[in-house]
Amino acid sequence: MSFFKRRRHPQPDQLAAEDHDTNVDQDLRLRTVRTAASTIAESIASEQRAVRRRSVRHNRSKFFRSKISKHPERGQSSIPIPDLSPVQISGNRRSIYVNMPLTATEVDRHGEPVMRYARNKVKTTKYTILTFIPKNLYEQFRRVANLYFLVLVVLQVFPIFGAVSPQTAALPLMFILAVTAVKDAIEDYRRATLDEEVNTSAATKIGNWHNINQPKDPRNWLERLLGLNSPGHVTKGVRKLREREASEGSRIVLSRAGNRTSYSVTDPSSLSLDRGSGKRLEDIQSVDSHSYPPFNPPRPSFSTSAQNLVGNASSATLTTASSSGVVDWSKRISGSARWERTLWKKLEVGDVVLLRDNEQVPADIAILSTSDSDGLCYLETKNLDGETNLKPRKAINATSTILSEEDIERSAFVLDSEPPHPNLYVYNGVFRFRDQVSGQSKTEPVTINEMLLRGCSIRNTAWVVGLVVFTGKDTKIMLNGGDTPSKRSKIEKETNFNVIVNFVVLISMCTVTAVVNGIFDARTGTSAAVFEAGSHPSSSNVVNALVTFASCLIAFQNIVPISLYISIEVVKTIQAFFISQDVDMYYKPLKSACVPKTWNISDDLGQIEYIFSDKTGTLTQNVMEFQKCSIHGVTYGEAITEAQRGAARREGRTDLPNPEEQLIRMAKFRQDMLLLLNRAFKNRYVQQDKLTLVSTKLAEDLADRTGEQRAHIISFFRALAVCHTALADKPELGQDTYLLGYKAESPDESALVGAARDVGFPFISRSRERIDIEVMGQPESYVLLKVLDFNSTRKRMSVIVRNPQGQIILYCKGADSVIYERLAENHDPVLKEKTSKDMETFANGGLRTLCIAYRLMSDEEYLEWSRVYDAAASSIKDRDEEIDKANALVEHSLHVLGATALEDKLQEGVPEAIEMLHAAGIKLWVLTGDKVQTAIEIAFSCNLLKSDMEVMILSADTVDGARVQIEAGLNKIASILGAPSRDSSKRGLPSSADASFAVVIDGDTLRHALDPSLKPLFLNLGTQCETVVCCRVSPAQKALTVKLVKEGRNAMTLSIGDGANDVAMIQEANVGVGLFGLEGSQAAMSADYAFGQFRFLTKLLIVHGRWSYRRIADMHSNFFYKNVIWTLAMFWFVIYNNFDATYLYQYTFILLYNLLFTSLPVTTLGAFDQDINAKAAMAFPQLYVRGIQGLEYTRTKFWLYMLDGLYQSVVVFYIPYLVWTAGLAISWNGKTIESLADFGTTVAVAAIVTANTYVGINTHYWTVITWVIIPGSSLLMLLWIVIYSFFESFDFIDEVQRLCGGVTFWASVILSVAIALLPRVLVKFVSTSFVPQDADIIRYMWVKGDLKQRLGIKPHRDQQALVDGSSSASEATPIFREPHARSVSEMSTPDGYEPALSHSPGEHTLPTRPEQRYDTLPQISATSEDFSASPRRLLANTDEDEDMKLSAPTTAAHAAALSPSPQPSYYSASDIPIPSPLPSPIFQQPLQAHPTTVSYSRPLRSQYPSHVHSDNLRVPPNLYEMHVRNPIPGKDPHPEGRELSEISEASYTTATDIELEGSHRLPSLIPEVGASSRPLAYEEPTAL
Repeated sequence: MSFFKRRRHPQPDQLAAEDHDTNVDQDLRLRTVRTAASTIAESIASEQRAVRRRSVRHNRSKFFRSKISKHPERGQSSIPIPDLSPVQISGNRRSIYVNMPLTATEVDRHGEPVMRYARNKVKTTKYTILTFIPKNLYEQFRRVANLYFLVLVVLQVFPIFGAVSPQTAALPLMFILAVTAVKDAIEDYRRATLDEEVNTSAATKIGNWHNINQPKDPRNWLERLLGLNSPGHVTKGVRKLREREASEGSRIVLSRAGNRTSYSVTDPSSLSLDRGSGKRLEDIQSVDSHSYPPFNPPRPSFSTSAQNLVGNASSATLTTASSSGVVDWSKRISGSARWERTLWKKLEVGDVVLLRDNEQVPADIAILSTSDSDGLCYLETKNLDGETNLKPRKAINATSTILSEEDIERSAFVLDSEPPHPNLYVYNGVFRFRDQVSGQSKTEPVTINEMLLRGCSIRNTAWVVGLVVFTGKDTKIMLNGGDTPSKRSKIEKETNFNVIVNFVVLISMCTVTAVVNGIFDARTGTSAAVFEAGSHPSSSNVVNALVTFASCLIAFQNIVPISLYISIEVVKTIQAFFISQDVDMYYKPLKSACVPKTWNISDDLGQIEYIFSDKTGTLTQNVMEFQKCSIHGVTYGEAITEAQRGAARREGRTDLPNPEEQLIRMAKFRQDMLLLLNRAFKNRYVQQDKLTLVSTKLAEDLADRTGEQRAHIISFFRALAVCHTALADKPELGQDTYLLGYKAESPDESALVGAARDVGFPFISRSRERIDIEVMGQPESYVLLKVLDFNSTRKRMSVIVRNPQGQIILYCKGADSVIYERLAENHDPVLKEKTSKDMETFANGGLRTLCIAYRLMSDEEYLEWSRVYDAAASSIKDRDEEIDKANALVEHSLHVLGATALEDKLQEGVPEAIEMLHAAGIKLWVLTGDKVQTAIEIAFSCNLLKSDMEVMILSADTVDGARVQIEAGLNKIASILGAPSRDSSKRGLPSSADASFAVVIDGDTLRHALDPSLKPLFLNLGTQCETVVCCRVSPAQKALTVKLVKEGRNAMTLSIGDGANDVAMIQEANVGVGLFGLEGSQAAMSADYAFGQFRFLTKLLIVHGRWSYRRIADMHSNFFYKNVIWTLAMFWFVIYNNFDATYLYQYTFILLYNLLFTSLPVTTLGAFDQDINAKAAMAFPQLYVRGIQGLEYTRTKFWLYMLDGLYQSVVVFYIPYLVWTAGLAISWNGKTIESLADFGTTVAVAAIVTANTYVGINTHYWTVITWVIIPGSSLLMLLWIVIYSFFESFDFIDEVQRLCGGVTFWASVILSVAIALLPRVLVKFVSTSFVPQDADIIRYMWVKGDLKQRLGIKPHRDQQALVDGSSSASEATPIFREPHARSVSEMSTPDGYEPALSHSPGEHTLPTRPEQRYDTLPQISATSEDFSASPRRLLANTDEDEDMKLSAPTTAAHAAALSPSPQPSYYSASDIPIPSPLPSPIFQQPLQAHPTTVSYSRPLRSQYPSHVHSDNLRVPPNLYEMHVRNPIPGKDPHPEGRELSEISEASYTTATDIELEGSHRLPSLIPEVGASSRPLAYEEPTAL
């Protein structure tokens, strides 16, 4: 039997199935985990399974490749090998030549390059000077209404249609176009300013050197015609840069001398090029320890000027004739090339640039040479992928010897590059050159490891010389971005539908009018032949009907409100101003307020359902702190993490100290710890302000020379000081010699080394062969033998050193699961278990854990292993795999030293903000470029993931594998929650109280999930989860994920980030928010809103967003209403006017109706109205759900307002009509008021007053501006009648005398307004009283209750309830009013007297309700049943037993009443019994003679309880009895052994419990607000 028949090789789908069996159960449900530790462990296991799958596939592909090579035809036809061919990239490959001529196919007939490359100038603006007008007009005329108004303006130009003033009619449209254009121009100008700031950043490139890849004259035809930017001309911007830096004419010297690399300017009189810092570029310690360049034979640089300027040979630039490479030493050069300063936008493909330490990379650049002798440099890529750890990059081997401008001139090579594409992790190029020794053509591969991408920053490297490969829009960061979109708000899009509806109504009205008018005109023998002779435009009835139709379009045009768009632009400008002036969103460290950049989408802020957030720099500060550790089974560290506080809040625990108390405790512990350590030994390098591992126990154990733990602590911190790859950042001359900092590849490593330094184990320096540290003040030197680097697959790093005693030690640190797999068999099981539990505790507390271990090696073992490792490192094929195998040979038999726990510091207020956003019904997705474990740790720290969530981890490397896991996740959710609901009324509400789910997915799996075949499944899974965390995500994937949810669910989305890698998703979302942070300003440049901290998002959405949404929604509805009432009144007049297009109103009223008379009240409503206060909105974020559900602006609401306008138009027309037709109307002066002007003015006044009053009824918040505008607009209209009556006119002269002097006009107006508004007032009263919304209830509590006091807001006036309507006259005297005049126990509260309970102390034991405080926002629980029944219910308490419990309120006020008086008193508190507690009512109304104590302990309902509006609260007299002033005989009012201040209120409060009539009870929506707040006053009675 053949081998293949005995053992068939598994197919990829079989491999996936085998792997999925470990995390998919038999019912095809995905495994879930809950705690942070288990989630991290599961993610590591998933990654390890993925590595095994890839390894098996790779081995299988190698096996079949060998078979294919033997049988190519058979192999190619029968066995498909997946993933062997590279991905095809669209576009043309580019060849970049340096000092080599282009080939004949790459030049045109003039010898100029055929290929033209993009400029390095980038722009995020939408317009240019040339495209602004046409493009902006196109954007504005996308609005249907604007097109309609344009047609009307054109019609009114022709006199046949009877327009009075065509020029005047065009003014509103021109005004709105101009205002919108100015607004758009300002927004775009701000973007252009930020673009210019980036484009004019400084860069250094080779000058006086010909770049063969660029044409000699790159100008376009216009620049050539105008003579602009001639070749070789130094532009004004470059000239200013050079003058500012004062470095023109200086010589830059690059060198690698001794142990240090340097970058300097050879002209002693000139300043350093790095003028921004005011000092020379700091020298970075090299890992090299030998002198470079070698002096055998030394060869000076061919630069006469350099030799003249440099005083000694050691500072001159030296080069060496390499035996191989691109530098041709026999080539004669001019020596004119030199480094020169220029601008980013001036860089071109083929330029050779010089980058310095901490500079940003201006373009995509191939590395030619670095300051490190091995060609290494370090790159920070957080602008691209969000990762903060430094990534090593290396120079191309053939060019690594380049050190000067002359070397570049002597070099000759070509880089064959792939086309530009957005993949950040892939680059394939071929470097071609001629070897200078053998003369043969050679090639060298160029990968992403030899590339620097635009937006990254150089770190820990003195200088880098590179070749520009991609510029401008071809760079990867720009390809991941996209064009700046034109965003329109959701309500604006919906307005098009409303405009179309009104337009249909308008066409119907005009059609009816035209047809009937045509029929009437066709009749003969009427009086029209005599009285209207020659008034028709033509003799054709059809033509006359068409003219009437067009005239009606003009007459009835106000039914489509053009002023709506003008008013909206004004309102949104005001809203943007309010947002920018909010002091709560001002970030003092950066001196930045919230900056609205796109003003027209403020209402979208109130409808956000999904937030997509970056992690690094957005949720976190990118600062790591060593908080806790476990050493030999003993834990150290006193810190309390945000995750611990969040868990305590969710569990209702109050055992943790508040943050202020914790700061005080930590400061004391730090001081004590440092004092103990200073007594034990001298630590010269300690930085006290940076000590984060605070533990006095650690200091005590370390100082105890007789203790066993001391040796374990020393071994632990010695391992931290040695096992790393950090570099010591020594201070400059003149600074503190012992002020030692560290630069590491990751902030984790820097934090570990820094903590070891502050405890007494500082890492001093390192070279290639040695590591110097101090151990408790004593220097130690270790010989560095080998470093086994960390990577995402190994999840560990190791160093092998020889200690001062000559022993070889391997130190290893990494993930606990990885380390525990490699522990010695005879390891202490108790220590393993204890350390494992400690790490689990740390992880569940939101800390990032690492396990520290070691082992001893013999010299023979090391030498044998070293040969294996060197052979693996020098292998050509499968080098990484061979190195991993070699590492596995030595990383075993480890012994645990301990574990570290680091906290990635969150931004201030992030956990609270996320909790509030979740309470508001908003779902959060985190899209980060960080690794899975890091993202999980941060998600638990900021309470994004919680221990009560079912967390599903998706990790697959094939489409089929991803499908199986996604389907299994859906099965898991369906088995608990049932089938998903698509009911829009349930948006923003918790799906179920049974369980909540979260998904963690990596970048590879997300790539498969975004495949068209899996998109619906992944969307279904993600939208059923409360939280989704996407890791290792590229910028393009971020945008695709946002687009998937936005379009797939038609949901409103918001993206927030702070780096250039977030630009794509910021632009894709409905609303983009950028943070001013450490990762640059590109996110803020491209965002719609920009501010300083993530926590400001809550105020932006829950307050400003909600206000803006409600304001714009109400404004739209009121605008359509007021135009309907105005226009339909004219239509009713047409019925009695032979259906002619005669104006009912005087023409000035038509012009001023939308301009002055009614627009300002609606604009005031849209700009200033508040249904509830900002603090109340923040206290009850659940109110935001109505925006998510879109309940404030619905088509139903639109039609109701239209019908209301229809009804009111009938009223305001027909009441005056009936008055006028009932009899002859005569003015006070005897003149008749029967003219059209008289009747039309009456109807107009009634309509305007009704419309303005209607807006006032719909206004919730009356400010001074509201009081001035709404009544003032109606008064302005009456004033206009008075003024215009004195002007000469054929129809309005003396109108005020005829009309306003009699009762007919006023009675008609008042009666019309009253009857028109009566239904609206009744509906509003009934809805507010019997079926109130949550906002109505909270507003009532704000106005009538004590919600202001509970939220810490001082009321404008004293509204404290009084007993019997007034205070006692005896207590009005100074002796009772002044605090010093009497004891606190004798002072009655301002609320007056309230009766106590009716049973005596000790008869019953009253359960005390735990006091609730506003440490966090009030938590309002909800069940799916209550929410589904009524979305307006914010609370749903299913525990009926809790409703029957009595509570004994305890407040600071009552405690003060029970405590001894702080003031001198005329009375003794021991002689007079204390008064009964006086809890204040929640609704601060004057109490009746016998008020009721009813407890608000049930949830908020959608309607007010009936007994609130009845007399059910009245209690019969003598029901309550008092036993407080006269203690019970035989009982001591002060029990023995108890101080007066210790006696509880319940001890003196007794009452008879009764049951009120009626079944309704008022709920309690407001918990206690701090210690000084009074409790809820009403206690719900129970039956006797």
